[in-house]
Amino acid sequence: MLNTYMSKSLEGVIVKKAHQTESFTEHQIHEIAKCADPITGPQFFMDNYLYIQHPTKGSIQYHPWDYQKRLIDTYNNYRFSISMMPRQTGKSTSAAGYLLWYAMFVPDSTILVAAHKYLGAQEIMQRIRYAYEHCPDFIRAGVVSYNKGSIDFDNGSRIVAQTTTENTGRGMSISLLYCDEFAFVRSTIATEFWTSISPTLATGGKCIITSTPNSDEDQFALLWKGANKTIDEFGNQTALGINGFKAYRSKWQEHPERDDIWAAEQRAQLGEERFRREMECEFIIHDETLINPVRLLEMDGIEPMERQGQVRWYKKPSKGCTYLVGLDPSLGTGGNPSAIQVLELPTLLQVAEWQHNKTPIQRQVAIMKDITKYLADSIENSNDVYYSVENNTLGEAALVAIAEIGEENIPGVFLSEPKRVGGGGYRKGFNTTNKVKLAACAKFKALVENKKLHIASKNLISELKTFVAKGISFEAKEGETDDLVMSMLLTVRMLQFLKEFDASLDSHVRDTLDDFVEPMPFIMI
Repeated sequence: MLNTYMSKSLEGVIVKKAHQTESFTEHQIHEIAKCADPITGPQFFMDNYLYIQHPTKGSIQYHPWDYQKRLIDTYNNYRFSISMMPRQTGKSTSAAGYLLWYAMFVPDSTILVAAHKYLGAQEIMQRIRYAYEHCPDFIRAGVVSYNKGSIDFDNGSRIVAQTTTENTGRGMSISLLYCDEFAFVRSTIATEFWTSISPTLATGGKCIITSTPNSDEDQFALLWKGANKTIDEFGNQTALGINGFKAYRSKWQEHPERDDIWAAEQRAQLGEERFRREMECEFIIHDETLINPVRLLEMDGIEPMERQGQVRWYKKPSKGCTYLVGLDPSLGTGGNPSAIQVLELPTLLQVAEWQHNKTPIQRQVAIMKDITKYLADSIENSNDVYYSVENNTLGEAALVAIAEIGEENIPGVFLSEPKRVGGGGYRKGFNTTNKVKLAACAKFKALVENKKLHIASKNLISELKTFVAKGISFEAKEGETDDLVMSMLLTVRMLQFLKEFDASLDSHVRDTLDDFVEPMPFIMI
């Protein structure tokens, strides 16, 4: 029963004090009841009592367009939902309105807002705060605590905004989790966060994930793909994906204020790549990758046709072809992996690879030997098999291991760069300086983007999607590895040396390597 005692009016006050005695008109009671309806309440509240800050019009009442109404219904009607939407189509505004409704009309709820950056979390909280402050008093709940990063309501609900980290939300009893721009959370963090937060949601909490796309292999992409697999084991179409998520997608054409003229202007301003990612919602990587993101999107990779231990073979060796085997060694103690790539000439096909992070250097060299022997036996010609190692730092240990085995016992020809003029001792193999690495990157980029070097490995393609510009060079993003890439760059360097040395091979690959810059001589020892 409603108490008819009316305390001092709080209209115009930023927040409504907690636990105040109030009286309501009959009309207000009906409006509260409509807002509180668990099915139609969110739409009614947001269409009638939600105010937003428009970038040019200032404070305006929010009236969702059709695609936003469908989005809000998806939020409300499904326990788990994942939405992929173009930039600036109101996904964050719609989410802020829904989270505010949920906090005020679903008592004792804990709502966690997890954004990929601190400023993103604060931006969403600012939208929630603005919407709350512009609600009429009879609609809004009283506030116990009102801070930039959290709001506690007198109905027992609270909203907390945090940056997404591996431990965000750990230990909280979450009623509703909202992840904003989840595709742009660092891949390793997103994976750990999702692993950590999933048990909390298993107790009955809701989850809303929204983002524009980024890589097609990050945690957002994995959840999106699972949500779109809606055929069950019996072949029936289901409403939810195999991971329990409801997928929602909108297109820029659904926005009433956008047309082909607008799209042409945006393409001119953003460029085709960014427009396709941010407006067409294609999984084109946001970072400055070595290989053009559009080209990466086209590359699928294949499953190995054969496995010899941990070596993945994508094609059987062919007589008459030449093979390059490059080893990028590692310590083998569980840190960065070591890797081997095998490239076929003149086809420029990746035919095999190996990668492991707990293999001792002596065993790494032994595996390289096994690969060269298999190649030499298969093509019946060891002179068409070339191998080498990167000799930086740990590469010295690999050279020692090769010496212990004996070069004469490793089928093939050990390829080395020339002795440098000036002081210092000479070491076999290939030394990688920053200048040399950049040159190899440029050559590799040209081959891949011109579709002349053919990559078969899904693992290598995955590494290329996180092999990005850093300073004046390229390397793996933080938390990722690039050993398959580096071993492939080694084979590209070997190829350039071999092309210059072998006139018959040069006639096969000259056109293929037209994009390369000054070839250097090499030494075979």
